[in-house]
Amino acid sequence: MTNKTLLITGCSSGIGLEAARHMRARGWRVFASCRAQADCDRLIAEGFESPQIDYCVPETIRDGLDSVLTATGGTLHGLFNNGARGLPGAIEDLPAAGLRSLLESNLIGWHDLTQKVLPVMRRQGHGRVVNNSSVLGYVSMRYRGAYVASKFALEGWSDCLRIEMRDTPIHVSLIEPGPITSEMRRNNARQFFQWIQWESSPHAENYRTGLVKRFSEDKSDPDPFELPAEAVCKKLVHALEAPRPRSRYRVTTPAHAMNVLKRALPTNLMDWVISKG
Repeated sequence: MTNKTLLITGCSSGIGLEAARHMRARGWRVFASCRAQADCDRLIAEGFESPQIDYCVPETIRDGLDSVLTATGGTLHGLFNNGARGLPGAIEDLPAAGLRSLLESNLIGWHDLTQKVLPVMRRQGHGRVVNNSSVLGYVSMRYRGAYVASKFALEGWSDCLRIEMRDTPIHVSLIEPGPITSEMRRNNARQFFQWIQWESSPHAENYRTGLVKRFSEDKSDPDPFELPAEAVCKKLVHALEAPRPRSRYRVTTPAHAMNVLKRALPTNLMDWVISKG
């Protein structure tokens, strides 16, 4: 397994960091990329090879991947697209520039990097592309329109890529987590206050008692179904190492339950269920 090489994005914390440590412990040579150079430096001190890749900056995608391929002699066995962010807020409060920025981070940059990796995998005759989606890639949620849009798009994009790679030795999988322990809430707060003029919104009172209240608390009650990032790593191992990886891996009870409900309930009833959550 020591000859297996893996590039993971978004490794500064959460799922990406845990995945990097987990796969390295399994013998993979892991390139743990981060958006910020300071985070790369921290991972380098931990013993990782850590190229800087910011999905919103095409030059870092090109240069980061080039550094990986130089180190590996031009091969790459696995790509785990993981780096992403949220931008909570009602759709009517969401500036187009904010949505554009989030789609660059959560979809366009993933496309750019994956498109550059595919010729490498074709030349070597094998490869695995694993995309970290979300339960919000197949069900919607109030005040998560930007993130939902990016993950729904990622699901469709990944399905098309999987079909197009069907006659090649390149496998494409989606991981669809529900609530996972991470820095997502803190990162969401920064995006919310940067982009959403919430005090003048028709949703101001809902924000005040909901999002703003949660963002202002040092620590709120954890989601009863929340799992540690290790739960995602178990699925990642299968997607990267199994002879026949699955197309989709759902993680946490809510991810499985929502998939069942979406298939079983009519749209209006499903909307009612989600609105009560």
